[in-house]
Amino acid sequence: MSGSTTSVSAFCAVTPIGRALLLLAAALLTACANQVEVKGQFPTPVLDRLPLKIGVYYDPEFRAHEFFDEADSREETDWIVRTGQAQVEMYNTLLPGMFDQVVLLNELPRDDRVDTVIDEDLDAVLVPHVQELQYSIPNHTKINVFEIWMRYRYELYAPDGELLAEWSMTSYGKTPTAFLQTAEAAVNMAAVVALRDAGANFAMNFARVPEVRTWMDELRQARSGTTIPDLGAASPEEDTL
Repeated sequence: MSGSTTSVSAFCAVTPIGRALLLLAAALLTACANQVEVKGQFPTPVLDRLPLKIGVYYDPEFRAHEFFDEADSREETDWIVRTGQAQVEMYNTLLPGMFDQVVLLNELPRDDRVDTVIDEDLDAVLVPHVQELQYSIPNHTKINVFEIWMRYRYELYAPDGELLAEWSMTSYGKTPTAFLQTAEAAVNMAAVVALRDAGANFAMNFARVPEVRTWMDELRQARSGTTIPDLGAASPEEDTL
């Protein structure tokens, strides 16, 4: 089993010939690898939405997230699985089902610069990160099952950039190739299931994070009695996120 949280790039000064060789090596690597651009459907959760206006920021690494598995032998094949776009689509579906208003942001607020306040009407800004990814494929496990484990780290900021809360959650997805025509389709489905599981975990546990609950209690008091209800129990439909 192996894992990766991001693709790694090397930055160095190279001659035009060296740059061309690097590009050729990258092209050969891509051509020889099994490639999966994760795509799937992510239904909106059935929840009582919180009366909050939340900004969300996806950094470039999150948007372009991928993992790479290098083959251990000539009999095996490299894998490149790109999850970035699917992650963004999942959270863009999930969050409007949890909060009254969701605003996509192009930058983060910073607490060391007053002029970086994004939107004074925002209650908070959410920033998701992929902290860890592990996976197994038949070449590793010797059985015809694809599995993916993911750990997300979340940061919640005030509009002025103050860090309000930070926490991690995990997700898991698997699918047998017996029900799909190709190994690529099986890997894609395992990733989609893991993303749905990540969304369900986030929706169920957001208001249970101690720092988040403290922030919500303080916000409730600041609003002079305005009710900010818990997300409540999950409905049967939520498990299909």
